[in-house]
Amino acid sequence: MLEARQAVRKLKQYQPPLGDRSGLRLDFNENTGGCSPRVIERLRQIPPEQLACYPERAPVEHEVASFLGLQSEQVLLTNGVDEAIHLVCEAYLEPKDQALIVVPTFAMYQICAGATGARVISIPADNDFRFPTAKVMAHTTAPKTRLIAIANPNNPTGTVASAEDLLLIARSAPQAAVLVDEAYFEFYGESLLEYAGQVQNLFIARTFSKAYGMASLRVGVLAGAAEQVQSLRRACSPYNVNGVALACLPAALADREYVRRYVAEVQASRNRLEEEFRRLGIPFWPSQANFVLARIGPSHGDFVRGMKARGILVRDRSSDFGCEGCVRITAGWREHTERLLGALRVTLTEIGWEEKRPA
Repeated sequence: MLEARQAVRKLKQYQPPLGDRSGLRLDFNENTGGCSPRVIERLRQIPPEQLACYPERAPVEHEVASFLGLQSEQVLLTNGVDEAIHLVCEAYLEPKDQALIVVPTFAMYQICAGATGARVISIPADNDFRFPTAKVMAHTTAPKTRLIAIANPNNPTGTVASAEDLLLIARSAPQAAVLVDEAYFEFYGESLLEYAGQVQNLFIARTFSKAYGMASLRVGVLAGAAEQVQSLRRACSPYNVNGVALACLPAALADREYVRRYVAEVQASRNRLEEEFRRLGIPFWPSQANFVLARIGPSHGDFVRGMKARGILVRDRSSDFGCEGCVRITAGWREHTERLLGALRVTLTEIGWEEKRPA
């Protein structure tokens, strides 16, 4: 009987909440208003015959590289950041190698690394989900440690690691691919992109799913030293990014004002949400991303269901390491945040949160 490899059989499948998705989607960290109008216009202009052709990635990679201030050889467009993670794991991990992740974090690091047969070591974050630089350094051993994956800002906590600490880790482990996932960069504003060619084992991942509102088109970018990116190209399909995404990406990049305006809206909404949590006495973690993680406590399930009944989808993160009783809520356009806050107050009253609040 045919069976998958043992490493694959042992994987815990990533299962986002699907099914009925009606309502204001504040559970997947998406752009709550959609993409730039320029992208919509570009979609209308795509001729039917273009859809019959295999997509050409290289010309758009050149535009993206220029936008990022890098050389084309340093940039690889990917099918979302998910594929970027997968490619780094496939290129650098052998069975029995070690991969380090700091938990809680994005599940795909563990899934992609584990699928190679590598041993994934989960390092708990410090108190208040602070990045545990000393613990990561202590667990890094040559030659076994071959991957260190770090989301910055982190998902689901919204916390960040300093550039100094991330560079220290990368320079201290030259045998390991250090992947810094900057999916939420636009809402934070600090990046390691300038070091992508200077530190040979450093990779930076970005996405156009969040601030750019193009999650459905599945396009991300992986940047690094030219020699290392060339290795990733060997493991990558030449047609990994679809032609519609490639056609639309230049239009998205050109509309900097749209992204700037949306980021400003998110930052204002994030502050408004944190202020409300503070006023209500709900424990939360200050965020540098487009979401806020809050600890509702034992009634978190009732809270999620109550919000959904009012047309607001929020994400239950209580099964993540250290996130017992926690819910993650996306910050989007301010009008959406006001709808959220109205539903939040009513739902908390309905479930009797005051009597059940965590200590």
